[in-house]
Amino acid sequence: MGMDSPASPGAPVTPVPPGAPASPDLGRGVLHPARAAELITVDRLAPDQAVARFVEYYWLVRWDLRGLPPYEQKVLAHPNVHLVFEAPRARVYGVDRSLFVRRLEGAGHVLGARFRPGAFRALAGHPVSGLADRSVPAAEYFGPVVDRVNTEVLAAPGSPAALADAFLRPRLPAPDPVAAEVAAMVDRITGTPDLCRVDELAAELGLTVRRLQRLFAEYVGASPKWVLRRARLHEAAERAAAVGGLDLAALAAELGYADQAHLTRDFTGAVGVSPARYAGSR
Repeated sequence: MGMDSPASPGAPVTPVPPGAPASPDLGRGVLHPARAAELITVDRLAPDQAVARFVEYYWLVRWDLRGLPPYEQKVLAHPNVHLVFEAPRARVYGVDRSLFVRRLEGAGHVLGARFRPGAFRALAGHPVSGLADRSVPAAEYFGPVVDRVNTEVLAAPGSPAALADAFLRPRLPAPDPVAAEVAAMVDRITGTPDLCRVDELAAELGLTVRRLQRLFAEYVGASPKWVLRRARLHEAAERAAAVGGLDLAALAAELGYADQAHLTRDFTGAVGVSPARYAGSR
């Protein structure tokens, strides 16, 4: 649900006060954002400095649909692992390479910790590709205490980020320099949506394509090709949701597609509708 600006490997993390304003692309990847804004609220909360080496930010989603029908929020997920405090128990979500759909009804809230790309590898103890397209009880990684903390987080008045900080801080391992390098690679991709070839990225980084693929499988949980494609789709969805009279041919050229038909096919396969139809439904 958003992207941070690129950071160099091992760069010090600048502390941001909890509750500080989000970057303008907080809702990036959230489909039909105008409709979502009518039904849910999303706050982006900064972790403390120690936790920020692993967690980009916390996202707090609240909804009150009492008297309204259930609502399905669709999201084009980012290349991040999330720890989510939710009912009935906390879960860890790997990278969802398809379309993530969350059904909301009644009233409630959830708090998620969005880990920096690659950062969850040290906590998992295994390649995070094993988490792709699935979620598991958080107790598998954090022990049964996480379910007690889950209850506290969901019952907390106001912002529960401090509870999440207190839980994660003593459980975080030493920073992994390779994870920091991989995070910078992901930032390079997500900050440049017209970058579209894995071999070009590998050459720029001084790596073989095979080495790049192995790093992403180990630390990200999705291939570099998927991350490149998803960055372009995020940009296309954001443009389609915000701009009237979308020029698809120009957008396709800007994002590095061979032509408009390739953009339309890629977008439709991921979102379920064509970019023209999506733009008309905002």
